[in-house]
Amino acid sequence: MDAVLGVENSLSGRRWRARGGDDRAGLAMAQRFGFPEIVGRLLAARGVGEDDAEAFLLPTLRQFLPDPSHLKDLDKAVVRLVAAIKRGETIAIFGDYDVDGATSSALLTRFFEAVGAKSTIYIPDRRREGYGPNGPALVKLKAQGAGVVVTVDCGIMAHEALGEAQRVGLDVIVVDHHLGDPALPPALAVIDPNRVDEDSPHGQLAAVGVTFLLVTGINRALRLAGWYGERQEPNLVQWLDLVALGTVCDVVPLTGVNRALVAQGLKIIRRRQNIGLTALADVAGVGEKLDAYHAGFILGPRVNAGGRVGEADLGARLLSTEDPEEARNLAAHLHALNAERRAIEASVQAQAIEQVEGDPGHAVAFASGENWHPGVIGIVASRLKDRFNRPGCVVAMEGGVGRGSGRSVPGFALGPAVIAAQQAGLLLNGGGHAMAAGFTVEAGKLSAFRDFLDARVTEAMGSEKPVPELGIDGALSASAATTELAEIIDRIGPFGTGNSEPRFVFPNLRVARADIVGTEHVRCVFSDGASNARLKGIAFRALNGDSKLGQALLQSQGAGFHVAGHLRADTWQGRNSVQLFIDDAAPALR
Repeated sequence: MDAVLGVENSLSGRRWRARGGDDRAGLAMAQRFGFPEIVGRLLAARGVGEDDAEAFLLPTLRQFLPDPSHLKDLDKAVVRLVAAIKRGETIAIFGDYDVDGATSSALLTRFFEAVGAKSTIYIPDRRREGYGPNGPALVKLKAQGAGVVVTVDCGIMAHEALGEAQRVGLDVIVVDHHLGDPALPPALAVIDPNRVDEDSPHGQLAAVGVTFLLVTGINRALRLAGWYGERQEPNLVQWLDLVALGTVCDVVPLTGVNRALVAQGLKIIRRRQNIGLTALADVAGVGEKLDAYHAGFILGPRVNAGGRVGEADLGARLLSTEDPEEARNLAAHLHALNAERRAIEASVQAQAIEQVEGDPGHAVAFASGENWHPGVIGIVASRLKDRFNRPGCVVAMEGGVGRGSGRSVPGFALGPAVIAAQQAGLLLNGGGHAMAAGFTVEAGKLSAFRDFLDARVTEAMGSEKPVPELGIDGALSASAATTELAEIIDRIGPFGTGNSEPRFVFPNLRVARADIVGTEHVRCVFSDGASNARLKGIAFRALNGDSKLGQALLQSQGAGFHVAGHLRADTWQGRNSVQLFIDDAAPALR
């Protein structure tokens, strides 16, 4: 297909590609259900047919939430946890240090508290303990009185650590969503929709989604056992805000049950009833209606900041506290840590880019460095992936051992490749899913591991370097960018992986005004000569590194641009206008 508006090489080095779709099918849907034609076209471009349109636009838990018991070992876990609740045992929650782990931990904590159970959270320190369960920590939890441990967002590959727990008589229930070996770890129960012998159709669930199914199963069993005869049964819907936050931030596909969980969870987030999330939104200056964008790009990074560069349990504590003063203090601390994280990230990113550009003959954008902070390597791997349009891996070396993180692109499943590398003896450990993975590697095997990944990527995707592309849903004039249109588009949300936010191109705009916001964002006002309409826009991180976009907008001197981005309603401080979130631009050659 021809490039949209002939843009083969934009300011960000991308080819603009029409997302396509069957316009006739879109029109038929619009006529059948009575919604605007553009909604039908956008649905068709996303592969949504007439039979699925209503469920897609109005996803409900009643329709999409599966019976928890369909997951292997879930009923076994329910029996053990119900027994622990009845006997007053302490239930330890061993969570990962990212948002998915923090939300899963907070969800279990809030549920156990609501049903009268005793629980405690343990989040490992990223630098001292690394990812996932470790033997000393599990043995310590046993010594401190824990009767059972539930690992969340980790554990599927923790064979040795869970073996130690088994030897001291500690029951462990694994709640995970990552890929694992055919041989399961030695645990009382392993609940994972992606375990090798599982036939669940819900492998796209984040760990917090799996945790919600476990909570649903426990709640049902307690009800049947008469546990709520003298106490009020909790309404599980109240905690869907945590499920939505963890699901969005783990960048899993927002399809099927995930779409329903996030759509309903965003409604709870907007009520601002979780005092931790409310405090975080306040300290981040979010005054408008919260949506998936705020969850993924404003709230999530701050929840993550504790596990990346601070105290690992800060995020879980913030999301589970009921103390307003503690919530405010934790939110302020996380906000400050997030600023510190950005500075560390910028330094590591600059070094990583220099490495990759200095050694270009590889299928993987691979970089490693001594004493790089392991808390930012996942973010930097994602930046490399975006910049070079190929899988990115970043390794923080210390004491002859590297902790690595990788992010992939469509067409290459990274998690299975990392597991295969471990099975080949190239890694000390490793795991993940299709689009993201983590691993530990000895310094002497770093080059062999990189070569292993290079071969796998080349086999899967070919040897030619793919051309970066930007998907475009259609062209609009500035006068068509109205609040009504933004509200119509919002009906297709929540947006994320598997349901990309509609992106439009606005041809032949001129920059009427441009200035810098913060240190790396560019704010613009565009004028459309054809209609005399004006359109506000903002390009986030447009001055980051060697990006050409920000400088081009600031130094436009009346030049015309084709501008691509997402339309969003601007309701900040009571406003009722529309703004373009700029993704890219290209000179409009006349």
